[in-house]
Amino acid sequence: MEVFLIRLLQFMLAISLLVLLHEGGHFFFSKLFGVRVEKFFLFFDPWFHIFQFKPKNSDTTYGIGWLPLGGYCKISGMIDESFDTEQMKQPAQKWEFRSKPAWQRLLIMIGGVLVNFLLALFIYSMVLFYWGDSYIKVQDMTMGMKFNTEAKEIGFRDGDVLIGTDEKEFKKFDVDLFRNIADAKSVTVKRNGKTVVVNLPEDMSLLKMVKADPAFLRPIIPADVDSVMPNMAAAKAGIKKGDRIVAFNGKAINSWCDFDDQIAVLRDVLTAKAKTTADSLKVRTATVAYKSKANGKVDTTQVVLSPELQLGLSKSSLVKYYKPVTTEYGFFESFPAGVKYGLDVLRGYVDDLKYVFSADGAKSLGGFGAIGSLFPPVWDWMLFWKMTAFLSIILAFMNILPIPALDGGHVLFLIYEMVTGRAPSEKFLLYAEYIGFGILILLMFVANLNDVLRWLGIMS
Repeated sequence: MEVFLIRLLQFMLAISLLVLLHEGGHFFFSKLFGVRVEKFFLFFDPWFHIFQFKPKNSDTTYGIGWLPLGGYCKISGMIDESFDTEQMKQPAQKWEFRSKPAWQRLLIMIGGVLVNFLLALFIYSMVLFYWGDSYIKVQDMTMGMKFNTEAKEIGFRDGDVLIGTDEKEFKKFDVDLFRNIADAKSVTVKRNGKTVVVNLPEDMSLLKMVKADPAFLRPIIPADVDSVMPNMAAAKAGIKKGDRIVAFNGKAINSWCDFDDQIAVLRDVLTAKAKTTADSLKVRTATVAYKSKANGKVDTTQVVLSPELQLGLSKSSLVKYYKPVTTEYGFFESFPAGVKYGLDVLRGYVDDLKYVFSADGAKSLGGFGAIGSLFPPVWDWMLFWKMTAFLSIILAFMNILPIPALDGGHVLFLIYEMVTGRAPSEKFLLYAEYIGFGILILLMFVANLNDVLRWLGIMS
C-alpha cells in the first residue's frame, strides 16, 4: 500500500504540473492577443467541481475539477471539448478566438505543446546540472548478462559482456540498448576473454524484447542481500544483510536473475493452481539456502512468502560491484546537453510508435496505472523529475498529432485555412470535434482496460 501511495502521489504531482503548464501555454497566448479565457481548470468538472473562484474584474474563472483526466482552458469563440454551440450562434465579438487572424489562433493552439516541450528540455538540463549524468558502462559489467531462451537461440550465452552493435558501442543499460540491438545486424560480445560476433535475425523486435518474461537480457548481479525488512519471511528465517542466497526450492541460485526466475515459476503455479487459502500457503512455503556473511556457513531454512511472493529483503545493486561513470555539467553547459538528451528521448519515443500498430503493440498500451507504475517505488527527486520530463515530451507529441479534439487537429485546420484562405465551416469543426473526442475516449478505454486485464492476470 505504501508503494502504491508513493507512486500515486508522484503521478498526481507530475500530471498536475504538466496539465497546468500546458493549459497555461494556451492561456498566455490568448491573453497576449486579447482573447477572453472563460475558464481555466485543473482536471475536468462535469456536473460539479471541487473548487473555483473568479477574481474581481476578471473574465476568467479558475478552479479544480473532480475528474483527473487532464484539464482545460475554455477560450471564447472556439469549438473545443466544451462543445459550447450556443456561443457560436451569436455574432462574433472582437475578443473571441474566431475573430483573430489565423496566425494568432495558430500560436494560441500550439502554446500548450510548446510549453510542454520546452519544459521537458529545461527539466533535463537542470537534472544534468544538479545531478550530472551517472551510469555504469555496459562494457564494465564484467560479470556479463543473463539471457533468455530466445536470446540463446540467436547465439548469446550467459556471461557474455556486451560491447556494441555493428553501428555503435553500447553506453549504458537502458531501453536504448535494446533499441540498438533491435536495429542492428550483429552484436559484439566478449566471451571467455575472446571477442565474438553474434549475428542477429532480421525480425528483431524491441517490443518483444522488452515484454519477454524472463527478460531478453539482464545484468548478472550476485544474490547478496542488501537489507532485510522486519517481521517478514527473510528476517524470521535469520537472513541478514550481506548474506548470499545460494538455493531456492532446491534450485541453485547464482544471481538475482536465477532467484527472480524461480519466483516467476511460483507465481505461475499460484495463479494456475492455488484455488484455496491452503493451496496458496502450500505454494508460498519454500526452502531457502543462504551463505552467512558472518561465518561463511550455508544454512537451509523453510520460509513462508507473502501473498505477493515477497521474501522481505532488498537486493544488492550494480553500484556495489561496478564504479559508475559521472559526467558533470556547468550551468550553461547543461542546456545544450539537456536539449540533446530530450531530443534523443523524443526520437526514441517516435521510433517506438511503429509497434503500436501491431497486435502486441495494442496490447502493450497502458493507461493511468501503467504510467503510474513507471515512477519509482520510493521517493527519488532525480527519477521523479526525469519521469516528469518524459511525460511532458509525450504530452507535447501526442497533443500535436493531427487528430480532431487535440491541439494538432486545430493546428491542421488552421494551416488549411492559412493555405487556402478559407476556414472550415463551424458545422464541420463541430463534427470533427465529436469524432476526435470519441477516438480519444476509445483509446483511453482500451489503454485502461489493458491495465485492468494485466492486474487481473488475464493479459501479460
